[in-house]
Amino acid sequence: MTQIEAARKGIITSEMKEAAVYDNVSPDYLMRMIAEGKAVIPNNVNRKARLVAIGKGLKTKVNASIGTSSDIIDVEAEISKAIAAEEAGADTMMELSVGGDLDSIRKKVLGVTNLSVGSVPLYQAFKEAIEKYHDPNKLTEELLFDVIERQCADGISFMAVHCGINRLTIERLNKQGYRYGGLVSRGGSYMVGWMLKNNKENPLYEKFDKVVEIFRKYDCVLSLGNGLRAGAVHDSLDRAQVQELLINCELANLGQDMGCQMMCEGPGHLPLDDIEANVKLQKRMSADAPFYVLGPLTTDIAAGYDHISAAIGAAEAARYGADLICYVTPAEHLALPNREDVIEGVRAARIAAHVGDMVKLGKKERDMEMSKARRDLRWDDQYNLGLFGEKASEIRSSRSPEEPDTCTMCGSFCALDNVGGYFKGSLEIGPKR
Repeated sequence: MTQIEAARKGIITSEMKEAAVYDNVSPDYLMRMIAEGKAVIPNNVNRKARLVAIGKGLKTKVNASIGTSSDIIDVEAEISKAIAAEEAGADTMMELSVGGDLDSIRKKVLGVTNLSVGSVPLYQAFKEAIEKYHDPNKLTEELLFDVIERQCADGISFMAVHCGINRLTIERLNKQGYRYGGLVSRGGSYMVGWMLKNNKENPLYEKFDKVVEIFRKYDCVLSLGNGLRAGAVHDSLDRAQVQELLINCELANLGQDMGCQMMCEGPGHLPLDDIEANVKLQKRMSADAPFYVLGPLTTDIAAGYDHISAAIGAAEAARYGADLICYVTPAEHLALPNREDVIEGVRAARIAAHVGDMVKLGKKERDMEMSKARRDLRWDDQYNLGLFGEKASEIRSSRSPEEPDTCTMCGSFCALDNVGGYFKGSLEIGPKR
């Protein structure tokens, strides 16, 4: 029985209880959200992971992606990145290798992390088609579904599966005159090429019930991939992207009715003024199915600092209802990220998630406590309350002030130290509003 099937029978599973603790919500609330298709728990009956729930009324979660490329196949480096991502505070992880022995790499990553791990099965399917037939367009349906089953059997908890690319979405892409930024989804571009070359419908769409049945078997979350996501801000909310989103929203509800946990994925590159519309469109059309967004990146010219561009977009997306953020690293658009890139990407996304949740969930208490700790120059409390207390302590200690209560930014000119004594009687009362 899957989580959504249990929830619709009023059963609170052990997985729901565990995930509810992480978010400090009641198991009954989480059960109701899962029953309504508004929350999911990335899970797999073949692997025990540290479970978190994703969806309505829950903290915005952060995903970190790792994986080899065709140019750099260093399995130990990917294992190091997986460990670093978890230590940096990622909630979930995606293993997205395309180079090397993919079955072996996946199993090794699953063995070193406690997080729920996701994947994109099209990568492996097309890689194996190239190795077997020397042509990705000779991929067979049998091989495609075999890869999906194989990855589920290994313990993958959620998969981005590109079911929403069909003849209609490609027609939209043609009619609008292609794109400024082209197609940037690796899995999506291969599937579009396969369909055009073979003049066939996407088997992941045409045989959606077969996809769902595999996922139900393992209680794995089917995340509907955004193969036509915008890879440039000027392609944001174009007809092809919106057409795929519409199909994905329909499939999300269909999959839920079939007893499968479902999630939709989103772009990509979006200017700030399109983010609210994109999130609300997905939420409205899918009846509040969980929304997983990559970034979104808010400008195309920040290479080297794309983790900042993405954090700006992610904070806005979370504010309006996005549920899971896929981090972006400083190496985006430039190179395969290294361990430090992964850490910086996770940290930037965690800030974005918190900023969004301050509005979405009205959670500002921690910021209030930090304000008071700063006002009173309680440094240890500031380190404990901060998202990155160890880093904050390291920076301050590296430039020790002459006056121990202050920092070297202001030293003896510390505004808080200079005036705080005059208002000691008011500290516990708090300001009137």
